[in-house]
Amino acid sequence: MVKLSVIVPFYNVQTYAPDTLKSLAANAREDFEFLLVDDCSRDETPEILARAERELPGARLLRHSQNGGLATARNTGLDEARGEYVTFLDGDDWLAPGYYPQLLSMIEELGCDFVRTDHVQCTARARSVHRVPHGRRGVVMDPREVILPADRSTSVDYAFAWAGMYHRRLLDDGVLHFKDGLRTAEDRPWIWRLHREAKSMAVVGLLGVFYRRGVASSLTQIGDVRQLDFIRAFDQVIEETAQDRAADLLLPKAVRTYCAIISHHLGSIERFEPQVARKLRTMSAAAMKRMPQDVLKEALDSMDVQRASRLRRLRRRPVPAEVAA
Repeated sequence: MVKLSVIVPFYNVQTYAPDTLKSLAANAREDFEFLLVDDCSRDETPEILARAERELPGARLLRHSQNGGLATARNTGLDEARGEYVTFLDGDDWLAPGYYPQLLSMIEELGCDFVRTDHVQCTARARSVHRVPHGRRGVVMDPREVILPADRSTSVDYAFAWAGMYHRRLLDDGVLHFKDGLRTAEDRPWIWRLHREAKSMAVVGLLGVFYRRGVASSLTQIGDVRQLDFIRAFDQVIEETAQDRAADLLLPKAVRTYCAIISHHLGSIERFEPQVARKLRTMSAAAMKRMPQDVLKEALDSMDVQRASRLRRLRRRPVPAEVAA
């Protein structure tokens, strides 16, 4: 029996993949499998992964014939996963030795659907601890009950798939797959569905994931059109939340978060290519017209003056009919 499946997508990360793989080796166990997904890399990553498949205990190499993005690569791993539990790691991040055995022991002891963990963010030589925005640790909770309040950061805003571990029943129930083709913000509809549909969760105070920020090839650093996939991602959040039995309670949080992300991108619009910046404004204005307008008004009324003014101006922007649909 495979106890844990670890899904690790790689794309053009030849500089970082050796550290990632070394950290996986320091977490290997005979009942663990490491699903290494090469998302059609064009550097030396495929050769590095081919060696890892031979040398890393439990490694299985899965290759894409064309680049599909992080969400699609994770789905490839999920489709092949055989473990009782599942977790994720990105191909440019790394782990502390023995982290996975410790986390597995915690989730088994708690007996819940999933656990969430803190992480260490690494930017150049700087290190900072980022914690799950929920104070109670080691206590099993209903995931739906920690989505709110709307005006504060909560667990659904901590949308890192690799910051946790998940029981296989979530995979079998269709909760763990991502929206195929999303190039960015793929974790957002995923974390909302996880909290709406899972039955139990816990937050544990275990540090062991090291998240590398500022990587030049990361989409968070590139202002091209793929960044605009956050609109597709949050449209999915709004659409699915609107169908929830507690939509009246949850939609204000979803809409407010969507607006905050739009405002964030508008506030740093100079990093986008000019044609992408224009598209960002148009698509964001259309997105606001698709939101429930009464909920949107309440969300804007609850925001600080600067963000609310920026978003109200955008809301008044004319939108072509084919974009608004």
